[in-house]
Amino acid sequence: MPTHSEFTQELHRQRLVAIVRGSDPEAALRSVLTLAEEGVRLIEVSLNTPEAESVIARAVEEAGGDAVIGAGTVITREDALRARDAGAQWMVTPALDKGFEHAIALGVPVLAGALTPTEAVAAMRAGAVAVKLFPASLGGPAYLRALRDPMPDVPFVPVGGVDAEAASAYFRAGAIAVGVGSPLLGDAPSGGDLAQLRRRAKAFQTVCAVGAHA
Repeated sequence: MPTHSEFTQELHRQRLVAIVRGSDPEAALRSVLTLAEEGVRLIEVSLNTPEAESVIARAVEEAGGDAVIGAGTVITREDALRARDAGAQWMVTPALDKGFEHAIALGVPVLAGALTPTEAVAAMRAGAVAVKLFPASLGGPAYLRALRDPMPDVPFVPVGGVDAEAASAYFRAGAIAVGVGSPLLGDAPSGGDLAQLRRRAKAFQTVCAVGAHA
């Protein structure tokens, strides 16, 4: 498991969090390993994927040092414990709820879901490594820019409706990274085309590399 500072450094270097959520556990695992092969290191497996714990455990083992595997959609105490037992190296919450509290208590790096200024400040005070701005599509890059005016030191990771064009705009608005689900994964976690996933992974990595200099 990475330390909090190591995970924060990965966010700054990689600038891309891939969110794997699908209906087929084997396809979800193949998607994770394909992303790792393409150099995408920060990969979140949503706990509402069937057999998510198995996908996480196998991904950690099979990807080895090529990826840092997290658990997403951590909502309850039980979710946090399931994720820990599966070997998740970091966790993502959609909100500041019991799952967030217990993930923090477990000592893993936590990307905390928040939308308002109050929630963002509360997340960081409680020990989150970064704020998952969710749903980012509600306010878009302009809202992120407005949040950063009074909170320039909060590391924001917009999630929700982030395609390649939006990712560029979020980087210009000050995001340290973006979380991307279906615009990157497509239908791959449900048995779709892995070749197309590779193509999209390359495209997003190009956007993130440019964003590093935005």
